[in-house]
Amino acid sequence: MPLDRRTFLLSSGAALAGGAGLAAARPAVAQPAAPLAWETVIGTGTFADYGALESAWNYRYPWGSDHNGTARMYADATDHNHVYLESGVLVLKASRIGWNEGNSSKDPYLPIRYHSGAIHSKMRLTVTDQYPQWEVKGEFQAPSAGGTWPAFWLTGANSWPPESDILEYKGDARNWFNTYDGGWENTIVPVSNPGAWHGYRAWIAKVNATDVDIHYYLDGTWVGQHRGSNFAGAPMHLILNLQMEGSSGSSGPSGDTYYRARNVYVGRANNG
Repeated sequence: MPLDRRTFLLSSGAALAGGAGLAAARPAVAQPAAPLAWETVIGTGTFADYGALESAWNYRYPWGSDHNGTARMYADATDHNHVYLESGVLVLKASRIGWNEGNSSKDPYLPIRYHSGAIHSKMRLTVTDQYPQWEVKGEFQAPSAGGTWPAFWLTGANSWPPESDILEYKGDARNWFNTYDGGWENTIVPVSNPGAWHGYRAWIAKVNATDVDIHYYLDGTWVGQHRGSNFAGAPMHLILNLQMEGSSGSSGPSGDTYYRARNVYVGRANNG
């Protein structure tokens, strides 16, 4: 059964050794272990205003403006054309451009055809003995037309892998829950009307010295479990971005595309 934040039970009990005439030991009863302390790392209010946004998030990708599609990310504290707020909702907008802006600086070096938006967390999620369990979730209205490629994902800050994709649409109405640790593990789920609000969640738990289990949820329903080898101890960025074309097909939309997010939350267990 997927892990959650509720009290864990500690099973115990050894048979008592005894001589003749001693009563048989009663079976041990599972006793509740002390629950792990829980703390919020990113609260659900970081899209309330630009001060809250910029206290928890940085603009664009951790590595800059380009990635693996045809959209180049444009945003900063004074430029809100492609990353802006609407009453507690983050909006990422991709717009087709009509001029030659060269190619992306990232593999596979596709021609830039869009300006779009991305943000990434200032915190880095690292599964350790002190922080062995993490919850990452949010609600999203995601575009799914051909050539649109929205994502809500974790990626290694110092190396790749690790990667965990909590939301990823590649040009149709199926969400890809992915885990990459040198090989891909995918759970692909059809979603009715991705452009309506849906909840996406990952529960990440350390299972041994090097590995984690990741449980993925859609609208509160468990959809799959993946093993992330060598995720433990690896810092990860949390990213929201609206990429275009690439793995989502081409050509993409000629007009503007919107990707909305609200109630994004990150929490963790703390062993103290």
